[in-house]
This record gives sequence, C-alpha cells and structure tokens, in this order.
Amino acid sequence: MADDRLIVALDVPNAVAGLDMAARIGDAVSFYKIGLGMLTGGGLALANELKQEQGKRIFLDMKLFDIPATVENAVRGLVQYELDLLTVHGDPYVVRAAKEGAAGSQTKIMAVTILTSLERANLDEAMIREGDLREIVIERAERAFEAGADGVICSAQEAAAIRALPASEGRLIVTPGIRPYSALDDDQKRIATPRTAIRDGADHIVVGRPVWRNEDPRAAAESIQNEIRTAWQSNSSFA
Repeated sequence: MADDRLIVALDVPNAVAGLDMAARIGDAVSFYKIGLGMLTGGGLALANELKQEQGKRIFLDMKLFDIPATVENAVRGLVQYELDLLTVHGDPYVVRAAKEGAAGSQTKIMAVTILTSLERANLDEAMIREGDLREIVIERAERAFEAGADGVICSAQEAAAIRALPASEGRLIVTPGIRPYSALDDDQKRIATPRTAIRDGADHIVVGRPVWRNEDPRAAAESIQNEIRTAWQSNSSFA
C-alpha cells in the first residue's frame, strides 16, 4: 500500500500527460500535487479524474493571493472538487478568507510561507523586510496558524523549528524541494532529502522531477517511499 506521506508533483504539460504518468506509477503513489502550471492544461479535470475515478488524494497548489472576497469565492468554487489540500499565500487575511470559503468542506487550507526557490537576495529584490529568511518563514508560519491555517508549506530546513511551535499542534507541515540522494538540485534553493524532511517533522513531502523525469517513475517513487519508511523507523527508535 502506498504511503501518502509522499506527494508526487505532476508538473507535466497537460491532463493527458498527467493521466499517463499516473498510470505508469500505478498504485505506488496515492497522493498527487497539481499546480498552477497545469491549470490551462486541464488541471482541474485531471484532479477530478484522479480523485473520483482512481481514489487518489489531491493537493491543488494554486497559491491563491487576492483581496479577501475574491479568495473566499475562489476557494468556495474549488472545494467542490473535494480536494484534500489547497494552497494560499500565508498572509493572515488571505488565510482567514480561504477558511471562510472552505467552510463545511474537508479541504485543508495550506499557507505558503516563503517559496523554496527563493533566497534572501530574492526577498531584497521584492522589498520584503530585512532579516534572516529562516526566521521570516517561521514567523509567517506562526501567523498563518493563528489565522486558522490547517497547515503550512515550508522547506525542510524550517520544518523542525515550525514543528516546535505550540501553534503547530494538530497542523500539517508539507515540504517541497525534496530531492533523493541521486537527484540534481534543479531550480530549488532550500532542498533536503526525504529522510531529513520526515525526521524534522514534515507530514508530507513533495517530489516532482526525480519521479516523472525518471525512466521508471514507479521505481523512483518506490525508492523514495523506502527512504520515508527508513526515516520513520529511525525516529521511532528514539521515541
């Protein structure tokens, strides 16, 4: 049985390619991420097909950001797809609006802290306040929890510190930018291995290219599942 702590990002061109990849992976994966890049390629149709016809769990990574009324209405429309996780930017007013839109549904609202592709220089360019990037991520996570977020998206480098926050109790931590030992860094800056992320408190890890670019994506997914199980067993032995 697939371990749903692994979320595979279907960052492929369109829904047809996404369905083909899911078929190649088979029952080795039970949880998929569909992102903004797939939106015009049939992403919502793909989410519906994987959820309703194949019984997969779905993480819709839209990173919604707008005025409260627009965010609330967008979320209210999206939760009709019975999503498991949906991302919004972690600004407290955005989180509160998203929670209003998701009321009465099973969809969990996940707050994005700082994108894992960013470094301090990127924050400077965007005129985001000075300070250590890691500290900003942790503070944004805490504020998102206070606003009602069901969980946060952060890099594995911040996962342990966020898990230590009292406000994180009962909340999810999802870490993208995960690369197995054999994979390249690609465009992610704050990366980690599956073992490190799980050890530091992540509930789910997101892996994309190391799976769907592999000649045998099923085998790649199974290898990552094994890393996750090893990390969990290691944690349990010290509990």
